[in-house]
Amino acid sequence: MLKPSFLAASVSLILASAPAFTLTAQASSSQSPELKPEVIEVTGTRRSLRSIAESTVPVDIIGLDEINSSGQLELSQVLTTLIPSFNFPNSQLADGTDHARPAVLRGLAPDHTLVLINGKRRHSSALLNLNGTVGRGSSAVDLNMIPTAAIKRIEVLRDGAAAQYGSDAIAGVINIVLKDADNGGSINFTYGKYDTQMAGVKQLESTYQDDQGELAFNLADDRRISDGNTATLSGNIGLPLGQSGYIHLSAETRNKAPSNRSGFDPREQYDRDEQGNLDPREFEADRYNHRFGKADIEDVAFFYNAGYDLSDTLSVYSFGSYAEREGNSGGFFRRANDKKNVVEIYPNGFLPQITTNVDDFALALGAKSHVAGWDLDGSANYGRNQFNFGVTNSLNTSMGTASPTEFENGALVYDQLTLNFDAKNSFDLGLYEEVFITLGGEYRNESYQIEVGEEASYLTVLNADGTPVAAGGAQVLAGFSPASAVDESRHNIALFTEFDTYLNADWNLIAAARYEDYSDFGSTLTGKLATRYAINDALSFRGAISTGFRAPSLAQSSYKSVATVFENGVPNEVGLFPVDTPAAQALGARPLDAEESVNMTAGFIYTDDVFSLTIDAYRIDIDDRIVLSENLSGDAVERILKNAGEQNVQRVRYFTNAIDSRTQGVDIVATYSFNLNSLGRLNLSAALNLNDTEVTRVKNNPAELAALGDEYQYFARREIARFEEGTPKDKLNLVATWQYQNWTAILKATRYGETTDSSSTVEKDEVLDAKWIADLELAYQYSEQWRFAMGANNLFDQYPQDTVGNIGFSNFNQIFPYSAFSAYNTDGRFVYAKASYSF
Repeated sequence: MLKPSFLAASVSLILASAPAFTLTAQASSSQSPELKPEVIEVTGTRRSLRSIAESTVPVDIIGLDEINSSGQLELSQVLTTLIPSFNFPNSQLADGTDHARPAVLRGLAPDHTLVLINGKRRHSSALLNLNGTVGRGSSAVDLNMIPTAAIKRIEVLRDGAAAQYGSDAIAGVINIVLKDADNGGSINFTYGKYDTQMAGVKQLESTYQDDQGELAFNLADDRRISDGNTATLSGNIGLPLGQSGYIHLSAETRNKAPSNRSGFDPREQYDRDEQGNLDPREFEADRYNHRFGKADIEDVAFFYNAGYDLSDTLSVYSFGSYAEREGNSGGFFRRANDKKNVVEIYPNGFLPQITTNVDDFALALGAKSHVAGWDLDGSANYGRNQFNFGVTNSLNTSMGTASPTEFENGALVYDQLTLNFDAKNSFDLGLYEEVFITLGGEYRNESYQIEVGEEASYLTVLNADGTPVAAGGAQVLAGFSPASAVDESRHNIALFTEFDTYLNADWNLIAAARYEDYSDFGSTLTGKLATRYAINDALSFRGAISTGFRAPSLAQSSYKSVATVFENGVPNEVGLFPVDTPAAQALGARPLDAEESVNMTAGFIYTDDVFSLTIDAYRIDIDDRIVLSENLSGDAVERILKNAGEQNVQRVRYFTNAIDSRTQGVDIVATYSFNLNSLGRLNLSAALNLNDTEVTRVKNNPAELAALGDEYQYFARREIARFEEGTPKDKLNLVATWQYQNWTAILKATRYGETTDSSSTVEKDEVLDAKWIADLELAYQYSEQWRFAMGANNLFDQYPQDTVGNIGFSNFNQIFPYSAFSAYNTDGRFVYAKASYSF
């Protein structure tokens, strides 16, 4: 709901309009010359603008040239090297998250950023990120399902925009504009692989028995690896539709082999004999038995974008996509002597693997017309994401030798239907300029399903007395049982309006409001005021204040599962239960409510023919953040779970509105263009993000947990630290682009600030020092059609410090030598070559 102080604070900000605290639209280095005549769609106003310098809020425009020359293969990686407040954190051994990694803007949750395609809301992934990664507890749009071959440009609005675009737009909005030419096209092929030496991780040469009868190891130099071979083939073509239309087709396929940065496993793999002697097989065992790296991924995606003018005042448009991803990632190795192993099936142990098959479909249809001075736009937009899980090279221990080794675990399904209509016009209300007015409405229907897996994937075989024979369900990831089945839906209706005018020749003012009513938790009203004052043609001051909200996702309110979660070196069976289940309610769960936010932004922009500088300050307060609780455990918790009918779960977690947070930061961007005359042109840019998130309040422990004692906290130190220190507090992007005749050289250097892989105590925290990562690409335009390039990402083969010497060392520090909380990939140097043909 609108805060009582909203109006007063807004008026104060507008009247202040001072250099000390106003917001800018970023004239970023990513605005390529060919985009200047384009109409910018997402600028914090629905008035069509032709320059981001006219915007009242910070906007980044990433052009086609920068996308093609980034050297990155996935959209999220492209954005993280170009936008300082955008991060694509690393993740390892995180179940489905290994196959669809979430990204974050301004250090907030992945689901705090709204993603649009051609200005229309994109559906999110069905995956709920559950393990201990950045973005824990969120569902987000899978940006990497969108091929870069289909993209004309990317617009990133770095400001709260819930009052204009609806739920999820607390951190900002990413609008992906599809190619729309009716002619021409291109074919692109890229091939690359990792060529790296693992810093601080020694190569195991041999295993022997020391004088005390214990395992010992001969080690060599740091381990050298070449893996992760990746081939990407993409193409696009524009075709005319009759005399007045176009259709642009794009396709991409990518085959990405897995990477593996595990260390050797120093644990005994087999039981000793009756005399306590080591099993002779210990000295021949494959001790690189884990896969700690990127998943094996195959992607195929197809997009189209079409439009047709039926008359001078009426046109129709459509765009859509189909994408499919197959993935395979490793879990935790089960040793031969593991109680969860069946030695008759795996005499030497086994590495269970999670497989996924993701189907993603979207279709939008719409019409635009001009009637009696009104610009009208109506559309229908449907999207569906199905995330199918499987397990291979595994077993169900409770089934013994009768267990299969492959399982179909079921699926997560999310779909969304959005109907949208808006009308725009200008009216003379006696002000300096006519008032540009937008009126509109939106209807959205969402559904979420959990489909049951095959029986063996979740079955637990019981003894005659009702106790489990052994661990049940598929090892590494149990399938969805009938008790986990979900089929939930909801709808909401929104009404919105916006007013945009100039109070004089230099002062622009925008006001927006949005009312939404949800069928499952109620209604909310949000508003926004923004202003820009131009001192002269070069210097402008800007500012905005807004309220926002994010409704709990259907996944957060209905998801139920049991999975193996790795905590402080120990795997546990952890159950996630919806807030309306007996197990969650017995431990203090309450119905979820929407998050509410207040965004304030301020800054300035200075730009001339060759130089630009922007400084944008922001503050985002979020109340009632929806978070995933601690994994509650202990004897008392296990007794409560058994009384609630959950016999095989040691720990439990649930979603809750547990905390309030405050995020503050500054974006500073500077660009300079040098004309080197006979030596070509040099463009330089520097972009710095300073960001700090603080958990300002943790709500009191529920009475049900408080009664168990102080050691039972539903949101404690580790989870707080993940919010506050899990992403870099600073990030600096430096880019130099030199163009000389047919040659282009691009050097990028990104400094990722310090992050922390938090634990339950400060002593066990792993602090990751700041690190510079450099990327280099050299390209040659052979002809008007052919372009060739080669390059290296992470040119100097940088890694975070290894975990082997950490305080509280365990065997898993050796096996998993780098933290999964690294802000950059822990795979080392990636070298590539690519060829492009344009027509």
